[in-house]
Amino acid sequence: MPRLAALRRASRELLADPHLRRGAADMLPMLPGVAAWGLVTGVAMVKSGLSVPLALLMTLTVYAGTSQLAALPLMAVGAPMWVVLMTGFVVNLRFLIYSVHWRWYFGGLPRSTRLWLGYLAADLNYALFLKAWPEPRPEPGQVPYFIGGVAVVWLGWQLPSFVGIVAADVIPPQWGLGFAGTLALIGLTCTLLIDRATWVCAAVAASAAVAAYALPYKLHIVVAVAAAVAAGLMMDGLGGKGRALDALRAWRDQRGRAG
Repeated sequence: MPRLAALRRASRELLADPHLRRGAADMLPMLPGVAAWGLVTGVAMVKSGLSVPLALLMTLTVYAGTSQLAALPLMAVGAPMWVVLMTGFVVNLRFLIYSVHWRWYFGGLPRSTRLWLGYLAADLNYALFLKAWPEPRPEPGQVPYFIGGVAVVWLGWQLPSFVGIVAADVIPPQWGLGFAGTLALIGLTCTLLIDRATWVCAAVAASAAVAAYALPYKLHIVVAVAAAVAAGLMMDGLGGKGRALDALRAWRDQRGRAG
């Protein structure tokens, strides 16, 4: 009972935190695009042959639209399982870069908390979080801000995805949801082009996708993502070492003062 009371008190404090409301408010303009893409992904899962229960399980556990849409065509044509798993792994490699940056903010949190934050994280959360907290060091309010943003994205994705899964058989193809989803993805991608590094990665990914388009099983997507991740890691290594070291020293100094 004391633990439950403490959890309730912490929840009330979190909900009253202005940084949480700020994080949610910053994410709200992105909600229509997220919802459209979630709806498209829900429909695509059922149209690709997944049962409704399996599709619901996939959207809750995988929670990665690009990875899901990359894996579904491979599953539909009976691609080898290693190709499906490798595709999902490589498509999500961009989160490796995100995690490297978020480490300067959340590295001092308990591992269980970091795992939950990692599950909830999405591309838009990364872009808007770095815009709100450009300096890579832990500061008060960062966790509530992050939670506010990821809550909006998670609900804005899952609820339309559920609708798409349940209503896939009654949604007519004349609605053109595939095109709407493509437009939504373009809009989401453009919001991530926030500096020279992201523009370079986008150009590398586009060039690699076009060059490898003839590969089977839509492996050009894997090639594009792998090339973009490699470019991002190279640029981060060339341009971000000094900043990263400064952030690490500041984080260690803060932990030392706290201890």
